[in-house]
Parts: sequence; structure tokens; C-alpha cells
Amino acid sequence: MAKQKSACDSCTSKSENCEQDCEKKSMISVRDDVKSVIAVMSGKGGVGKSTVSALLASAMAKNGHKVGILDADITGPSIPRLLGLKSGSVRNSEKGMIPPQTSMGIKVMSINLLLEREDEAVIWRGPILASAIKQFWEEVDWGELDYLFVDLPPGTGDVPLTVLQTLPLDGVVIVFSPQDLAIMIVKKAVRMANMMEVPIIGLVENMAYLECPECGEVIYPYGKPKGEQVSAEIGIPVLATLPIQPDYTTFGGQGKLEMLETTELAQLIALLENSGDMH
Repeated sequence: MAKQKSACDSCTSKSENCEQDCEKKSMISVRDDVKSVIAVMSGKGGVGKSTVSALLASAMAKNGHKVGILDADITGPSIPRLLGLKSGSVRNSEKGMIPPQTSMGIKVMSINLLLEREDEAVIWRGPILASAIKQFWEEVDWGELDYLFVDLPPGTGDVPLTVLQTLPLDGVVIVFSPQDLAIMIVKKAVRMANMMEVPIIGLVENMAYLECPECGEVIYPYGKPKGEQVSAEIGIPVLATLPIQPDYTTFGGQGKLEMLETTELAQLIALLENSGDMH
């Protein structure tokens, strides 16, 4: 970590009591060892956001990049299970906590890696959750990373707010599914990102269709994809449309999700790589 900046620098609040009341006044480390920080968020749960985070990180690692995942979903972490990492696998050094690595070299920090059992409940209030996120950023020896993906919990609550306010994000990717609530929920996430002045890289529509393994017919269990409609209404491109893929569940359950190949994310990955030299 080479320099510090005040998180107030990006605050849009005009409160007279800003110095006393604003949680963003704390000093946030700007790390020279992490080149690009990308958050993956969703307006609601159950849309496969963590799966998309893991697939993005895996694809980047396969392309030769040094990659990490900061699992910011403190109360509902799933990244370690998807990538085959066990509880209690974090080590300590003089430089901070050393995140365990997957077989492909993806570094991961998650609350579940610090617990004795992965099913142990984390029952914390907002300020403690925010403190944990800050620790995962500042007190982890990430080493040299080209990309750090931050897997956010769903919604627009304390943790997404903390991440969007305080981490030096290069942008966010918003994941949604083709349900009737999609447009409203996506708009909430988009408005939050806009309020925090964080660039939106693009949208990922997950679970958009299912291809019959026997005849190849395309089926739409949740209705026709809403990507074009959502994109037209909010002016943000859909950069990937993912199918319902049974292998995601099978490989994820076995902790081998990084072994899967997915071509649907190619456009998003290319965009991230092309903008990666901004740092």
C-alpha cells in the first residue's frame, strides 16, 4: 500500500456535520498491488451473482491474469464452496492475512475461510460488517493482482453501500434474471451505483434459457429474456446472457466451478481486459 486517500473525496453529501457524521471520513488504503477492482452486484438474491463472480475470475485466470475474489457477502458466503476452499485455511504473516488459492491460483478471502465450520452463522450488525470489508481490503496480503472481483451481497444495504463508498472500484457488473421484477430490481442497483458515482460496466442476464440435452430445443422457464428491454430502458448494455446450466450446480457443489469453460462471458471479459491498462 503506497498511499492513502480520504473516502470523503468522493462523497456527494453537503451536510454541515459531515466531519462528525459521515462514515466515509475514514482513511482508505489505495493499493498499488491491485490494479483493477470490479464489484459484482444484484438487486435481489437468487440470480446467480456468486456463480458469475467465480466464472469471471476463473476466465480471467485462464487468460493469464493474476486474480482474486473478495467475498463481501459476509452473512451468506458461497465463493469458498464454489471454488473448493475449506474453512480455517487462512494463514497470517507480517504483511497481513494470506488468502488461500484455488488450484488455478485465484486468491480468495471470505469470512467462511476464517470460521471453524462453514455452516457457522455470522450474526453481525451493519457496522461490524463494514469493518470486516475494510479488513478484507486493507489487512489481506493480496500480493500483485491484475483483477480483484468483489462479490457483493444482494440488495442495496450496508455492505454494498460500504463497498461502493469506500473501495476504489473501477466499475460494477450487475447480474439479474429474466423475471417480471427484473427491470425494477435492476433499476434499484443502477441508481445506487449512480448515486455513489461508480461506473457501471454492463449487465449480465443469468438463467435466461435452458437447452434440452435430448433435442436441443431452447426453453424459457422464467419467461423470455428481458435483457434487451432492460438495456433499452436504462441505457446500459447487456454484455452476457447465460443459460441455466446444470454443470454450474454440479461443478460448484464439488468445488470445481473454475474448471468449467463458458463462452457466453467472452464480450464482458474482453471489455475488462481492454480497459485493464487504464492503471
